[in-house]
Amino acid sequence: MTLSVWRYAHLTLAVFSSLFLILASVTGTVLAVDAAQEKIQPYGVTNFDDLTVAQTLPILRKNYMEVTEISIDHNKFTTLKGLDDDGNDIDACINPQTGKIIGKTQKKSEFIQWVTSLHRSLFLHETGRFFIGVNSFLLFLIAISGIALVVQRQKGFRRFFSKIVKDNFSQYYHVVLGRLMLIPIFIIALSGTYLSMLRFKVFTEKPIQPKEIKADTKDSKQKNIADFDIFKKTKLSQVQKIEFPFDTEDPEEVFILKLNDRELKVNQFTGQIVSDAPYPTTVLLENLSLDLHTGRANMVWAIVLALASLNILFFIYSGFSMTLKRRETKIKNKHKAKDSRFILLAGSENGSTFRFANAIHTQLIANGYSSHLGGLNQYTAFPEAEHIIIFSSTHGLGDAPSNGSKFLTLLNQHPQKKKVNVSVVGFGSKSYADFCGFAKEIDNYLSKQNWANRILDLHTIDDKSPAQFTDWVKNWNTQTGINLATAPATYAQKPTGLQKMMVVEKTALSETDHIFRLTLKPRKKVKFTSGDLLAIYPDGDGRDRFYSISKNNDNIQLVVKLHHHGFGSEYLYNLEADFVIKARIVHNEGFHFPKKAPKVALIANGTGIAPFLGMIEGNKNKTETHLYCGFRNETESVAQYKQFAENQIQSENLKSFHIAFSREQNQCYVMDLIRKDADFFADLLKFGGKIMICGSLAMQQDVEKVLETICMDKNKTDLAYYKTHKQILSDCY
Repeated sequence: MTLSVWRYAHLTLAVFSSLFLILASVTGTVLAVDAAQEKIQPYGVTNFDDLTVAQTLPILRKNYMEVTEISIDHNKFTTLKGLDDDGNDIDACINPQTGKIIGKTQKKSEFIQWVTSLHRSLFLHETGRFFIGVNSFLLFLIAISGIALVVQRQKGFRRFFSKIVKDNFSQYYHVVLGRLMLIPIFIIALSGTYLSMLRFKVFTEKPIQPKEIKADTKDSKQKNIADFDIFKKTKLSQVQKIEFPFDTEDPEEVFILKLNDRELKVNQFTGQIVSDAPYPTTVLLENLSLDLHTGRANMVWAIVLALASLNILFFIYSGFSMTLKRRETKIKNKHKAKDSRFILLAGSENGSTFRFANAIHTQLIANGYSSHLGGLNQYTAFPEAEHIIIFSSTHGLGDAPSNGSKFLTLLNQHPQKKKVNVSVVGFGSKSYADFCGFAKEIDNYLSKQNWANRILDLHTIDDKSPAQFTDWVKNWNTQTGINLATAPATYAQKPTGLQKMMVVEKTALSETDHIFRLTLKPRKKVKFTSGDLLAIYPDGDGRDRFYSISKNNDNIQLVVKLHHHGFGSEYLYNLEADFVIKARIVHNEGFHFPKKAPKVALIANGTGIAPFLGMIEGNKNKTETHLYCGFRNETESVAQYKQFAENQIQSENLKSFHIAFSREQNQCYVMDLIRKDADFFADLLKFGGKIMICGSLAMQQDVEKVLETICMDKNKTDLAYYKTHKQILSDCY
């Protein structure tokens, strides 16, 4: 099935169910938070899971004149009904270990009851329950179609969690959060659908069929209830309700134990089981579905459900944002394709490629040429065409974008009747191995067409660069004799959310390695901390570069290495004091200095040390911190880092400083220092410490290989475990 079919199915389902999903998500978030809050009421017992029925029942009979029943709810709170010594009715929460009353049973607040009714039935009773059930099923289908889209985007399940190309905010986080919240949302949808189907009796319900058990006459003497075998074996955590005998003298009266999976009747004198009634599968699945759908049984799961419900709201927003963005690029053509001399075909996943194509299209129209712009899948025979220009991005890992899935097939089916000048422009990111993969495939196909006169070789654009695009425009102008605009600003998309920042100081740290420190002061007060990122836009055309921030006296400090013709580093290097630039701060919560950790190890190479300088200086809690750094040579900047470390050790902000030089002195790498201190790192992770890594990706990979070996050899635990528990934090490039 093609990508476009999955996308339209995904979108159609979302549009149809969006209103109901918004209501269900908002109310579901409230109910999930309420379920989590229930767990912190003071009615629980610390060792509840160890208590048995045999330990609890004798205490209750001793403390109360009469006990009719006890019940245990999903919060593991025990409620007793009976009479006290004065004959007063009791309906209260008790401590099952002591039998003492610890609180009154509380009903849900009117607000929660109102939200529950809205969530379950929209106040429309059975009709509303039907609509909610249908929308749970639609959410299930949306999740399935979402999985299919990600799988096709990533080229299979094995790459499901591989890196995602960040075209824009909505697209990136729609996919990233979708992958993270996939399982919770899938469970919400599936359990909600099942509960609705049970409500409308879609499944045949089998009645509970008790199995009578003959009494063992050899064991018929009266026992103390504390000695009943079934009571000693049964944990309170397995119990939903225990009904006590009404008449303690009547042998026909029995204890009725309603457990999680069955109902037992127990002789009140001998403790023998006289009836065993396992619950049918539908009842067990119903209880499981309620636990999974409401989060009532576990606080952590309730919080996960709340986050998943909030994410559904974000998915609705980001999904429609992506759709509207694609519609914004919908072109109104002045000329029909069959009558046009210039045919422009754009393949785009999120509309950015259409922006460039439309800029060319509008200029051709303004110059009096007949031009037609469409999607790749609109390719056919164009009788009047003299030029065909293909603009195409690449989706996922080398695949066609959504509106280009049929293009190669159509190209073979509809050869042009005469020679046509063709040119292909590919858009992508060099961060990925499949850079402009689909554009390369198109160019290869066209090279084999007899009718295609390739007037230019394939031209590729990295990171939507207007400057690189104008290089193609200039070459195309030369070949065709048509003068289109060659100023990059014509094709630039202005970045948003920028703030003015003044250059306070620029200091050379190492003339040898061309490393410098840049200090910026935001014009307006803005919240940030060391480890956050600064996004700069050197050409003001939407292309950004990110640098790790070190916070110093509310100023932003960057440590940068100048690269020859570096897009970002040369821009920053050319700044002087009092210059004002526009940039934006990107909060990087996953790389902030830990507020609570017994020990922290900071690992860096090169300019990756930058955010750690601010973190160490801001270590007001005096957390035990160790800094491990790797450099090639001892330069002026390294000497300054050494002096900084000595000062911070004296201030007790830093415990130790370890340095590796790959080309002189100890001639080793930072991973060698880690291998040398293997016991330290093993203990640090074992006892809840955290490791932060900043620098090159190659260094990160080498460090993690060493840490993996240390963890397995000394802690018998793989590194993935510590990553899952957020003990390994990284920000590498």
